Formats: sequence, structure tokens, C-alpha cells
Amino acid sequence: MQKRPLFHVKKRTLLAVAGCVWLIAGFNVARLGVLSYGKLLKITAVHIFLSLLVFCAFGMMFFKMSMKHTKRIRSYRETFRPVWHFFDLKGYLIMAVMMGGGIWLRSSGLVPDVFIAVFYTGLGCALALAGVLFWIMFIRYEPEADRE
Repeated sequence: MQKRPLFHVKKRTLLAVAGCVWLIAGFNVARLGVLSYGKLLKITAVHIFLSLLVFCAFGMMFFKMSMKHTKRIRSYRETFRPVWHFFDLKGYLIMAVMMGGGIWLRSSGLVPDVFIAVFYTGLGCALALAGVLFWIMFIRYEPEADRE
């Protein structure tokens, strides 16, 4: 058995960690959107359509990003990596900007509840779907196919 440093996990486990982080983030963002939908006096088909549009736009972006991260994780030479290597520096920066921007946007009061409802619901569902994709990659992981 290979000895590993503290807080190091197998490459495959990094995919599960990423899946958990994205699912949790997605659930929380979508929850805020749904709560904002609850504040609206009337929900129309246009609102739902716009949420679906946001979902599709961010879903494509997050799909590409999750595939890129999966490829990067699989290409690591070492069997064990630090648990925080499920993201690269750019991924952490994007996450920090999105979280900070989202918190600021909601607390600023600059946008109405309808915007938060539509945007956060679509964005949160796309984030959660990316988490599911990471879990699929975790389940399908085949070590002999690494470094392709």
C-alpha cells in the first residue's frame, strides 16, 4: 500500500469531491432562486423560459469546465493529490468572483426579486448538473485510461 501525505486523496476521489462541492453550491443557489420565485405575485411562462435559458447557457459552460477539470485530474502523474486539487487556481478564482458577485448582487438591492428568481434558479440547476457530471465521471473512472 502506498503511503500518502496528510489531506491527499486518490485522483478518482477528487472527482467525487468536485461533485459534492458543485452539487452543494448548485443546490444552495437554486434554493435562493426558488425562494425568490415564492416572493413573486405571479409566475409566468416567460419567467420559466428565462430560467431555462440561463440554465442552458451556464449548463454548456459548466459542462465544458467539468470536462476540462476531469481531464486535468486524470492527467496527474501521482496517484494521490491534495484534496483541494479538484480545482485549479483559475477555477478557484472564478468561484470566488461568482460567489462574491452573487452575494453583493443580492445584498445590494440593485436587482428585483424576479431577476434573482429567474437567474439563480437557472444558474443553480446548471451548477448542480455539473456536480452530477463529476459524480458520473467518478463512477465511470478507469485508472488504466489515465494520462490520455
